[in-house]
Amino acid sequence: MLQPANRKIGSGLLGRIRAKVFENATCREISTSSRKQTVMPAWVIDRYGSNSLLRFTKNSMFPIIQYPNEVMIKVHASSLNPIDISMRKGYGAAALRMKRDPLHIKAAGSEFPLILGRDVSGVVMETGLDVSYFKPGDEVWAAVPPWKQGTLAEFVVASANEVAHKPKALSHRQAAALPYVALTAWSALVNNGGLNKDNCKGKRVLILGGSGGIGTFAIQLLKGWGAHVTATCSENAFSLLKDLGADLVINYKALSLEKQLKDLEMFDFILDNVGGRSEAWALNLLKPWSGATYVTLVTPFMINADSLGVANGIVKSGITLGSKVLKHLRQGVHYRWAIFSPSGPTLDEITELVDDGKIRPVVEQVFSFSEVPKAFQKMEGGHARGKTVIDRSTECL
Repeated sequence: MLQPANRKIGSGLLGRIRAKVFENATCREISTSSRKQTVMPAWVIDRYGSNSLLRFTKNSMFPIIQYPNEVMIKVHASSLNPIDISMRKGYGAAALRMKRDPLHIKAAGSEFPLILGRDVSGVVMETGLDVSYFKPGDEVWAAVPPWKQGTLAEFVVASANEVAHKPKALSHRQAAALPYVALTAWSALVNNGGLNKDNCKGKRVLILGGSGGIGTFAIQLLKGWGAHVTATCSENAFSLLKDLGADLVINYKALSLEKQLKDLEMFDFILDNVGGRSEAWALNLLKPWSGATYVTLVTPFMINADSLGVANGIVKSGITLGSKVLKHLRQGVHYRWAIFSPSGPTLDEITELVDDGKIRPVVEQVFSFSEVPKAFQKMEGGHARGKTVIDRSTECL
């Protein structure tokens, strides 16, 4: 186990073996003794399928730091996202397997037992040799990429560049609601959509699907940057979105959503969290030849990879994206796909926004660690009003 500087090492034979690493003229002691803890409690699946396959175990393999840029985090809270439901069913298995094992060295099914969960808020327990930005005891948050073991466990290991210091204004329970949805929204709005605090003022933005985790974050971010935001949701989420700052809220269940939106002034930017039939008409709501952009988070890449294999899936997805980009470019608007992108530096920016009071988490319901299957059932019911959080800080399972 890697030991932070100045920590005493045990008096046993192995514990007395020390390696001294000089970094910037600082002597760091490393224990070569074996780890005392080898297993931990976690929720796992042993194959893809329904909610009944979720299994609690006290004997999940304890994660270890394998690379010098990694940190180990003790999980205080996590949260669920739609991708957790999809991954439990096998969504993206081919592409994620390729990412985990690009040389095909491991046998099929080597990802099992698989721990789901992407969000984490917790405390750093241990750091790799190259990590100087974090130290044991730091309160941090992160969104762990889907090809890594997840956060529905006592501990999780992540790359330091995926982790950031937790906002001081938030509890672990609150903080766990934000990382994955915030980074996904940031990927769509900033990385792919080109929006930022300097060019957003006065822009008319439409968010299709505004009441979930991504939508509620995007509304706050865009309003903080001065945009005029229209969002769609069902009627019982109106007050929530208005409270978050949305200028106009449209009931997608009343009359024709397309007609309601066509009666409004045209938009500079559309974020589509819904997909499906909305893409066929949504781009007609954009101002042509003005740099207007449509970004969708509903893409066929994973489905293509699962059904056609990774190589053929990439080719088909590339052709589909390219043809749509050219088609809509001829009509004077930009078409983009966006996906989640892990980033500690982006979380640093979001931490500042949270601590400045410009972003707040929207937590719909909190479940204890023993209630993870119930949390999955709740998520599968749809109609989210913010995030479903798993709090394990008060439990000893």
